[in-house]
Amino acid sequence: MALATFAGGCFWCTETLFSRLRGVLKTIPGYTGGHIKNPAYREVCSGRTGHAECVQIEFNADEISFDTLLAVFFDTHDSTTLNRQGNDIGTQYRSGVFYHDLEQKKQIEAFIKNLEANKAFPDPIVTEITPFETFYNAEVEHHDYYNLNKNQPYCAAVISPKVKKLLKHYSSKIKTL
Repeated sequence: MALATFAGGCFWCTETLFSRLRGVLKTIPGYTGGHIKNPAYREVCSGRTGHAECVQIEFNADEISFDTLLAVFFDTHDSTTLNRQGNDIGTQYRSGVFYHDLEQKKQIEAFIKNLEANKAFPDPIVTEITPFETFYNAEVEHHDYYNLNKNQPYCAAVISPKVKKLLKHYSSKIKTL
């Protein structure tokens, strides 16, 4: 089993998308990249802890490649806006990949270089590439948030369109129930 840690704005969105992929065994929303121990949601939302909302993904590399995870990551959030995803603004919503080993770092750099060479986006990619250090599990009410709250306005307006995009672009990679 392998680990990947992505910060793509709101962790409710990121967890929702990756949890639907075949080969992804577990997704956990949480916090990484900050400077205090055991941050709470309220502290992270203040922007003062330096943490990013993220999702830690446990995956079977024989079923889904890290490159496929990167493709989904870059296709389902805006990697060109600094410290912002839509109306979610602040360093806690930054785009980032926290690599677990040098091979992941090389893959991330090559993936971004390819996106830039192919002019995949009209603006430069600002996704941070940072060594993974520590992951803090988000509070239980943030786990599986979308599936438990689909009718909540944020979920309906922000997450549901991302799920539709995932299903359209990655239908062959989606788990069957």
